[in-house]
Amino acid sequence: MSRLLVVDDKEMMRDSVATMLARKGHSVVVATGAEQALEKIAQRPLDCVITDLQMPDRSGLELLQEIRRQDEQLPVVFMTAFGTVETAVAAMKQGAFDFLTKPFSGDELLVAVHRAVDHGRLVRENQILKVAAGSAGQAAGVSHTMIGGSPAMRRLKSRLARIADSHGTVLISGESGTGKEVAARWIHRNSPRADAAFLAINCAALSTSLLESELFGHEKGAFTGADRLRKGRFELADRGTLLLDEISEVSPSVQAKLLRVLQERAFERVGSSTSRTIDVRIISTSNRDLPAEVARGTFRQDLYFRLNVLPVMMPPLRQMIEDIGELMRHFLQQVADREGKPVKTIEPEALELMRRYPWPGNVRELQNVCERAAVLTTAGVVKASLIEPWLHPQMEVRQPGAMIEVGPDSLSGRPCAGVICDGSLTLEDVEREAIVATLQHNHGHRQRSAAALGIGVRTLGLKLRKWKDQHLVSEKL
Repeated sequence: MSRLLVVDDKEMMRDSVATMLARKGHSVVVATGAEQALEKIAQRPLDCVITDLQMPDRSGLELLQEIRRQDEQLPVVFMTAFGTVETAVAAMKQGAFDFLTKPFSGDELLVAVHRAVDHGRLVRENQILKVAAGSAGQAAGVSHTMIGGSPAMRRLKSRLARIADSHGTVLISGESGTGKEVAARWIHRNSPRADAAFLAINCAALSTSLLESELFGHEKGAFTGADRLRKGRFELADRGTLLLDEISEVSPSVQAKLLRVLQERAFERVGSSTSRTIDVRIISTSNRDLPAEVARGTFRQDLYFRLNVLPVMMPPLRQMIEDIGELMRHFLQQVADREGKPVKTIEPEALELMRRYPWPGNVRELQNVCERAAVLTTAGVVKASLIEPWLHPQMEVRQPGAMIEVGPDSLSGRPCAGVICDGSLTLEDVEREAIVATLQHNHGHRQRSAAALGIGVRTLGLKLRKWKDQHLVSEKL
């Protein structure tokens, strides 16, 4: 259903056009003049404006100029009883989509509006694809299916199915690598919003100012380098879903703005005081203990309550050992399809070895091991002897909060990927252990370590800076 605005100072014409469009299933709002039209355009995203050319307060061409300052892509169709070649040319030069001369038939109106709406949709989809392409590296390895039939996976699928049918805000928690983004995309694809946009943004990967611009957009001239108007993720995802990945890393100033969006479904672009209403489903993910962050004062309690309407806890892979064989076959098939090579089979001993491993890196670690095996094995079978050197031994359990030093003999130079927690360690302690050991294994090389851990270099740096400030890791890192 398209959202249309009809602008005409003559009541009979305005209501006639609006009624005709509403009968065809469109959502139609009306305005009596240019000033009222600009207010409605600012309030909510529209798919097309149908406006008279001659109006008392401002002409249609002046209205078009103002529209272009607010939205460069919004299609505008003119109606006028004074149609001339000169006015039509002037309107098209300023960015009008079409021009109807009164009196026009209902069919002429519908054809013009449908063409304008279709054009606007294509422009918007292209813009969304460009934005999504900016995070293509992050999404490239993301599976689009929920694989497995273990009791834990069945419970998860059942919960996700119920959540997908609603429009509520979702908070997905769980350890790194458990597939939180996969679950978010599954919810969107199985929701009433499946035909609309799904956009994701990694909150930990951007500075506060850049994150604000990416989320809310900015006006031309809002800051140095803002040479044109830019729509943010909230505006582009209107009627769709927006994923806020690693929500725990958001700064307090952005937290306050997010709270307002969740409460009022409204926001302002950077550099603008005009509130815009949007209809976006928000899904957030976090591998941190958000209630603990609230207790520490680093995350707003009111925002947490707004985000945690429909909570989902992703089970770690060690609780879904029954699914490892199916997951391995899926990942090996993915590599075979990508490389154009035959699918590798799995030796029973290799499968048994994988089932005994605790998988601290969860599904992401399993995917990396499967890809490595598919590429490096010279035979058609993935053997245990090939995989075993990649499965790291368990590291000793340190006391929570203990200083982690880096030394040449620590862990025999091997990265930690197998931490067993007996209840004495928090999730953050386990994460810190794995990150420090991986850095040691890579001789402090952050890019290689981040790639091995499946996180961004900036995320790694932020975590290390925080732990150094808390004196939980060595300054040598």
